[in-house]
Amino acid sequence: MLKRKPYAGLTRQLVLAFDIGTTYSGISYCILQPGEIPQPQSVMKFPGQGQVGDFKVPSVMYYDSKGNLKKVGYEATKDEVTEIAITEGWVKLEWWKLHLRPKHLPSAHIKDDDIPPLPRGKSVGHAVTDFIEYLFRCAETYIQESYPRYIWQSVKDDIQFIFTHPNGWEGAQQQQMRRAVELAGLVPCTPDGRARVRFLTEGEAGLHFCIWDLFASGVPDHAKYSEGQGVVVIDAGGGTIDLSMYSMKFEPTSFEEIAPAECRLQGSVFVTRRAKGLVQKKLRGSRYSSPEMIDDITNTFDQTTKLHISNAEQPAYIKVGSLRENDPEHDIRAGKFKLSGQEVTKLFDDSISAVISAFEQQRNYVTIPITMAFLIGGFGASDWFWSQLESYFKSQGIGLSRPSRVHKAVADGALSFLVDHLVISRVARATYGTIFGDTVDEENPEHVSRKESWIMSDTGLLVVPTAFKSILRKGVQANELKEFRCSLSLVATTKSDFGIEQLPILCYRGTLSDPQWIDCDEESFSTLCNVRFDLREAAKALTPELKESGQLGFFYLLSIDVIISFGTTEFSAQVAWEENGVEIKSPATMIYDDI
Repeated sequence: MLKRKPYAGLTRQLVLAFDIGTTYSGISYCILQPGEIPQPQSVMKFPGQGQVGDFKVPSVMYYDSKGNLKKVGYEATKDEVTEIAITEGWVKLEWWKLHLRPKHLPSAHIKDDDIPPLPRGKSVGHAVTDFIEYLFRCAETYIQESYPRYIWQSVKDDIQFIFTHPNGWEGAQQQQMRRAVELAGLVPCTPDGRARVRFLTEGEAGLHFCIWDLFASGVPDHAKYSEGQGVVVIDAGGGTIDLSMYSMKFEPTSFEEIAPAECRLQGSVFVTRRAKGLVQKKLRGSRYSSPEMIDDITNTFDQTTKLHISNAEQPAYIKVGSLRENDPEHDIRAGKFKLSGQEVTKLFDDSISAVISAFEQQRNYVTIPITMAFLIGGFGASDWFWSQLESYFKSQGIGLSRPSRVHKAVADGALSFLVDHLVISRVARATYGTIFGDTVDEENPEHVSRKESWIMSDTGLLVVPTAFKSILRKGVQANELKEFRCSLSLVATTKSDFGIEQLPILCYRGTLSDPQWIDCDEESFSTLCNVRFDLREAAKALTPELKESGQLGFFYLLSIDVIISFGTTEFSAQVAWEENGVEIKSPATMIYDDI
């Protein structure tokens, strides 16, 4: 049986988990009491909410013309607020999370006009900050109203935060969110403050939720769920669809990631966007073709038709105004706009294909059978989307499950990640390494073919400057304790030249299994980040060396290891060198470009 252990801490602590989605967001929390079994809960009350008990709040905000935040969440969806917004010239901001999307994700189907623009003078960082601050105030109010006041007072200064994000988000997105958390005032901008914030992929959070949903009530059927079998979690949300694949072990229960996580920009908002195009086309020239009417009809489709269409052979209907609305020429009768089942189900094709393609790509990496699949996320509530994926996985001999309460899966799963920590290793999603100068070997054809690029180094030796040194290759499994090292020899003409240094960490996303040269597939390389470290202490013990090849002068050679840890949910770095046969380690910082 999968049992949750009592909290081993000595003092009461609060953990808040935020699932910030493209269309809806959620908050889960857990008050950890020493010696007691942790019990995750959900925030179920938000300002402007019509009926208390919903786990999600719309990820919608209104700003005025000066960039001031006016309304958020349910309050931003009210009819009277919409009227005020039009009168006052407010800007409605939705789908803003997609402005964070990494450039490497395939997005040819997304145009800049498809994502509502940010208000004038506002960056995506401002939007994230404002929304995080709003969610935190909602959590604060809910917990204070639900528990004796001393509970909040005892935990408010040391809250632990977990933020989930799509599988395809990386360090740059995490850095942007961490900065937003600090600007929102949730934690101070100090090492201790930063240590209170953790990030987790939505796929891994979903796994934790699904396992508890499946196994927590008793002993699993080991004949059906035996060790060594694989499980895939499909988190189908508003903006992205994430796939994560794991192998299972029991006694104790643990999971290892066995394939690079996949992320596709084909969430439910893109079905809605395609529906808007269809509606515009069919109603062109009618009295229902104004932008306001098209938006209203599209929103109705998003809330109703999209979820309940289940048969391509039966027509689908979208409510249009009152029963008096009639336009037979455009298939509107008694306030209902008729679409064929084939027209509507076709809107889902790209999203369904994205799931199947991502799954097949992951399966190329594994040697064990995949026997279970879970579908979570708001998009998973769509009957047609579910039925088509169920049919596909059934044809592969895989059972697809859709756990209850899928809308709160990621936020609850994030809490389980912190409390239960079921995943013990993860797989590299790309090949990571750095560029370096390789000493020329005139018998090496790769070196000879690049003769025009040879340069003289400070040591007096010729080098080829475009060599790539892998630190971690795509598909390699890493646990949380494993270190990956990049050994480098740095050269300077004086000791004082060694100071605050930066090493670029490159990411290779091409098809080569072991890239050796940047110029072989230059378009597939990008800079992930720069590792910054201080070498002033390391250089103190260096002695000068005579230059090679009879050249006059001296140089200083410093051999270091840049150490990258990839096995946790965030990358971390150190730098190491030897002094008198003893390894010395020093902290390093990973610096990402702003989005």
